[in-house]
Amino acid sequence: MTIKIGWIGCGIHATQMLLPQLVRHDVEIVALCDIDPKRLKDAGRQFGVTRLTTDAQELLSTPGIDAVGMAVGPDQHLAFGKAALERGLSVFMEKPPSGSAAGARELLAASEKAKKPLLLGFMKRYSIGNRMASNIVKSGRFGDVLGLTGYYMTAPGYFTGNVDYTGFFLHHCVHYMDLVSFMVSPVRSISAKKVEKTPGRVLFHVGFEFECGAIGNIAMGTIQSRGTPVERLELMGDHQRIEVDDVIEIRWHRNPPFKIDDLGATLDEAADTLTWKPNFTAAANEDPKGYHALLSDVVPALMGKTTPAPSIADGVVAMERLETLRKELAL
Repeated sequence: MTIKIGWIGCGIHATQMLLPQLVRHDVEIVALCDIDPKRLKDAGRQFGVTRLTTDAQELLSTPGIDAVGMAVGPDQHLAFGKAALERGLSVFMEKPPSGSAAGARELLAASEKAKKPLLLGFMKRYSIGNRMASNIVKSGRFGDVLGLTGYYMTAPGYFTGNVDYTGFFLHHCVHYMDLVSFMVSPVRSISAKKVEKTPGRVLFHVGFEFECGAIGNIAMGTIQSRGTPVERLELMGDHQRIEVDDVIEIRWHRNPPFKIDDLGATLDEAADTLTWKPNFTAAANEDPKGYHALLSDVVPALMGKTTPAPSIADGVVAMERLETLRKELAL
């Protein structure tokens, strides 16, 4: 069954990342909304949509739509998300769901009252290297996760003329407030320390204690160019570890024997390291970032099916952790 969707927000992220992957599914985009008339017209041409409006409330009143998607700002996510749910519409929105944990809780309450799902764009769960690592752990072949380490960096482009870390936390750090539990288990406690070279250039290390007994540390900050690789994760187990570089390369190290003095040594599929990275030479959309895979779960969930798509309940947890982190850092 084709789902009919109205979409709010036609910026670069929506038109280059989300909507191109959305239309690969059994979806009809019925109407588009953006406050910028040129962006709106360009998006309409790109996706073959003729019903265009600069008024979000008008879009929400579009006859026949089953759901609303949006990629706008945190305050708009809160306002438009609540309005859509009040109209009985299912909702998909990019993260963050709001500018605060309190706002996320409002959306959760609205979703429960409307008995309609609100799904979130935590696509780091679906980024191919992260997803493969999680699948290995869930298979039971890895054993217990004992530790998680990594980094997730960006540049200080958020702060031109105004050093305010809010956007950095809401649009960047929130991903890992969700991802760490997807990779390990619920978080028991968070601690953090920072060094701030100059206003806008900050590095901090976030310590996690997990309910399963594992420990973790993620370095985050605004001191690396986005033109360089900026993401890495490592899961540590007993004589095993999984390394994920920049979401597209994965190495699974096991417990191989030393081979130098063994003239008959070969590679043992049960013990030696396994590696994988996308084949970018193939004429196929690998979607390593995970948007298509995320929407593969989101689209049926919008129609009421049970899927693993991240929900507003996950968003509440991530936002509460984010606020704990900011208090720890006093930023």
